[in-house]
Order: sequence, then C-alpha cells, then structure tokens
Amino acid sequence: MTSYFVERKSQNQSFDLDELNQRFETAHPSEVLFWCVANFPTGLVQTSAFNVDDLIITDILYRQIIPAQPVPVIFLDTLHHFPQTLELVAKAEAIYRLDLKTYKIPDVATREAFAAQYGEALWDTDIQKFHHLTKIEPLQRSLKELDSKAWITGRRRDQATTRADMPVLELDANQRLKVNPLANWTRKQSWEYVVKHGVIYNPLHDQGYPSIGDEPITTPVAEGEDERAGRWRGTGKTECGIHI
Repeated sequence: MTSYFVERKSQNQSFDLDELNQRFETAHPSEVLFWCVANFPTGLVQTSAFNVDDLIITDILYRQIIPAQPVPVIFLDTLHHFPQTLELVAKAEAIYRLDLKTYKIPDVATREAFAAQYGEALWDTDIQKFHHLTKIEPLQRSLKELDSKAWITGRRRDQATTRADMPVLELDANQRLKVNPLANWTRKQSWEYVVKHGVIYNPLHDQGYPSIGDEPITTPVAEGEDERAGRWRGTGKTECGIHI
C-alpha cells in the first residue's frame, strides 16, 4: 500500500493518511471532527448541501465541539434548489449561528436569468456544463478564496457504489485534505443520530427523497431503490462531479 502524507508547513508536521485511516476506520464521526479542528484551527471548512448527513456534521461541529473559530459552512446556491432546501438553510443558519458562505455562479441571480443566458433546461442538454457552472466552479472558487487546507463532506460509503471504497481521509486533486467523517456510517445510523439529538432536516426526506439535489433533476425514490436513485434518474449518472 502506498503511503500518503499531508504536510502542514506552518507547523512542519506531516500526517500519514494510511495510519490515520486505520485509526478512524471504526471511529465515531465526532472523533474524526475533533481531530480536524485540533489539527486545522484555520483553513478547515465544511461543504454542505444541507442533506441529513451534512447537518449531522454541522450539529457535531457547532453543538458539541464548538471550536474557538467556527468552521465555515460552504453552500452552493445552484439557483435550482427546492424551496424547502433554501428554507432549511435559513433555519440552520439561525439555529446554529453558522458561519455560512454561500457561493453561486457569478452575475446570475435567478433561474430565469440562468435560463436566458445558458438556455432552457441546460441539465437536459448538457448536464456536465450545468454542474460545472452551478457546482464545480463555485466550489473550487470557494475553497480557494477561503484558503482551505481541509474540507469536510457528508458522504457515506453506503450511499452509492461509487463511494463503496471511500476512505475517511483522502487528498483531492489540488492536494487539499478531504475528510469524510461519516464514511463508515449507514443511513440507519445517521437517522438514529438525528432522532437522538433532535437535528433539523429537510421535510422532503419524509416524502420519499433520501438524497436531495436540484429540483428539476431530483425525483422520489421507491422502496428498495438505492438512496441516490432519484438523482439524475435514467441517465446512468451517479455523481455531479465535485467529488470526482
């Protein structure tokens, strides 16, 4: 197995990802997040679509760990979210007093303006361009502008086959540390945490949407289907591109 090291130049300290992944393989997400906060007092961010797993991470960071410097939460406003998602973002911001950083495509403020500039239903004609404009470019811009050294995701291995071998800690294409504290959790464990700790969540989760993305390309999931089956239904697509 190849060993990967993350170097923190400011403190001349290196991390062995193989060793850390072995240590955190059965760890509770809070243990992973405590490590992140301790080792990245600055330059640590959370990326959040405000799905249930994202909110579990926010709950741990803002209610349990409460670092001296709050971890910024990056939200990508694609202009195509469900109204319920935007209402949840506002509610979470108020409850947790989030250091919320909202990013979106420059110079376009509404769905109508987006359609006027890029065409109607771009997600049908060029899904790759749609995701690049609304998610990939805004995410990369946010990570750069916030001088991010490490970023936290809400991904789990059991969400999709493409995530089955996902480590807890990995490096992204730009050599930033990418942290998946819920990697070894199941959907059942996530909801057990939500119930136990009273975490707010999107009401669409109770209406057949276990994974919620953009409104035009997210459909309900039938019993027995994969959790992310309602995303890009019928296209064979399993990821928007920000995690590839």
